[in-house]
Amino acid sequence: MSAPTLTTGKAGTAPPGGPRPAPGPGSAREEFTRAVRRNVSAHGFLIGAVLCFSFFSWYPMVREFLLAFQRTEDGRTTWAGWSNLSYVLNDPAFGQAWRNTLLFTVLALLLGFAVPFVVAVVLNEFRHAQGYLRLLVYLPVMLPPVASVLLFKYFYDPGYGLFNRILEFLHLPAQQWLQDPGTSMLSVVIASTWMNMGGATLIYLAALQGIPGELYEAAELDGAGLLRKIWHVTVPQTRLILSLLLLMQIIATMQVFTEPFLLTNGAGPEGSTTTVVYLIYQYAFNFNNYGGAAALGLLLLVVLAGFSAVYVRLSRSSED
Repeated sequence: MSAPTLTTGKAGTAPPGGPRPAPGPGSAREEFTRAVRRNVSAHGFLIGAVLCFSFFSWYPMVREFLLAFQRTEDGRTTWAGWSNLSYVLNDPAFGQAWRNTLLFTVLALLLGFAVPFVVAVVLNEFRHAQGYLRLLVYLPVMLPPVASVLLFKYFYDPGYGLFNRILEFLHLPAQQWLQDPGTSMLSVVIASTWMNMGGATLIYLAALQGIPGELYEAAELDGAGLLRKIWHVTVPQTRLILSLLLLMQIIATMQVFTEPFLLTNGAGPEGSTTTVVYLIYQYAFNFNNYGGAAALGLLLLVVLAGFSAVYVRLSRSSED
């Protein structure tokens, strides 16, 4: 009995489902060329991003660290050791700047952290024109910060400002908003909150819209009112977002500069709005003490690095 023979559809070709012929030298060379081109373009974009990040982020940080231990006089740079840090710590304005910065952070969190969440909860209840309302809330973020601050400076004017006109309409005494040490910092916080609340509001709103409606229905069946639903359903479901935005706002508010610089010329009445970043600006550009400015910036960097470490840990926990 003869052995079975292998049949093919065409002469010299493998049957369907059988092994394919090995690619020739030309096809392998073309595949290698395509891979090289693809990798070169990808690595080119990656190298460009790394260079930009290194030049604009890491180099200033390293340069600041070196300047914190150096002294520059008559164009000559010498090592100063810990003298810059000692000078900054013994400066009477150091403690006041940190107290003002912490006060701004606390007030900004009371307003800038709570108000966007409340606004997001209210917007989430609307079923119509929600897109228009989102645009209206986010509009201040799209305005140039300088224009927004100057607008509020007009509102705070003690003679013809909008806020004193409102107080006059309510038969209340007018206020020296930016000229009074007792109200200057609060005035800066109000302007900053209005300028920056739009982004946080949209983030909160997106988190609220991701909460299953069944949870609210179950809470209503249990007889929960609006406040109890917010406390027992909304807050637990958005706890991670609240924590992350809280840390991000702490980091942002401790670097405040634009608002007090434009509203109260930086220091404010009796130094009531002097912040750490403004003190760094004074060291560098008013006193020409770049070593002291770098030393104070290094201290601020250490403080913010602690908050950033907490933020990174929460981010990793959210990914897990």
